Amino acid sequence: MGYTLGMKKYQKLSGVKEIARLADVSIGTVDRVIHNRTGVSAKTKSKIENIIKQLNYQPNILASRLASGKVYRLAVLIPRGSERTDFWDTPLKGIKRAEEEIRQYGISVATFFFDLNDKSTFIASTEKIRQQKRFDGVLMAPSFVKESISFTRYCQEHSIPFVFIDSNIEVNGSLSYIGPPLFQSGFLGARLCTFGMKNTKKILFITISKEKNRYNYSKIEEGFKNYFFENDVDHQLIKLTITDTEKKSVFRNLEKAFVKHPDIEVIFVTNSRVFSVAQFLESKKHKKIHLVGYDFSKENQNYLKNGLIDFLICHKPEEQGYRGLMSLYHHLALNLPVDQVYFMPIDIVTKENQDFYR
Repeated sequence: MGYTLGMKKYQKLSGVKEIARLADVSIGTVDRVIHNRTGVSAKTKSKIENIIKQLNYQPNILASRLASGKVYRLAVLIPRGSERTDFWDTPLKGIKRAEEEIRQYGISVATFFFDLNDKSTFIASTEKIRQQKRFDGVLMAPSFVKESISFTRYCQEHSIPFVFIDSNIEVNGSLSYIGPPLFQSGFLGARLCTFGMKNTKKILFITISKEKNRYNYSKIEEGFKNYFFENDVDHQLIKLTITDTEKKSVFRNLEKAFVKHPDIEVIFVTNSRVFSVAQFLESKKHKKIHLVGYDFSKENQNYLKNGLIDFLICHKPEEQGYRGLMSLYHHLALNLPVDQVYFMPIDIVTKENQDFYR
């Protein structure tokens, strides 16, 4: 009993009052250091931090957060899932999961959508965020590069932290990037392609995107090419970029590529629209083409199951959405450190393991 009472007394003394007594400062000064506020000299701050470390003091940050009564408003800016691809339904699921967890702690989330095939919808959504002038943080997919850079300038001018998910752009000031390690992902993609290389060793390297993010696709391509260079693998790379994502356009461009190179053995698609290529191969009865692409979307799952897609490379999009929103919450509400870059794992999904993939 005496030991228990002693422990309780020690825990009580090891609080803010005891830290203030040992540092010979006021409780308010200790509180400012704990919550990283200004108004404390470097010498005093260092002294208090050393005492906190010695006592192994863990402040109840959440209690302080609730006591403050402040509401943090977060804006989410992502593409809307569409008939062409449901990929973005999955990050949204992660965002909603995070929102459910943090809503009770004074966090408000507003989601703004845009159409991946219509740049004006992205601009319109950023304008809505600007006009409301009430957001403390932004989680965004920088799908339209020039417009994303313009919007991040606005965020920086107004001291609004922003987090990128799924893709990254070369811009200063982002709080965090949460998404795939693009170079390594491309490197792995090349290795998966070698399983289909037999005679001609011809690989069709395809990007199907209305707006090409040069940073992302160049990193994937760099990693892809680097695999063949490092391993001295003989191959012939044929590049194809399709900016009109409509089915007719994709089919037309693929038809031209096969007329010019009828002996293509492998196709690598740099994003989630690999199902569009699978549809073409199915229509032309090209069943022996080795096809590798990205993302566990519903459309891709169907073609993986019937064997037209051989490998899907996945980067846990639901987790990206969840971590993205939680990063803003940790930074703004709890004053906790956030990883500037958080790479997602690279998963390989096949026909054999797709039923068990989460």
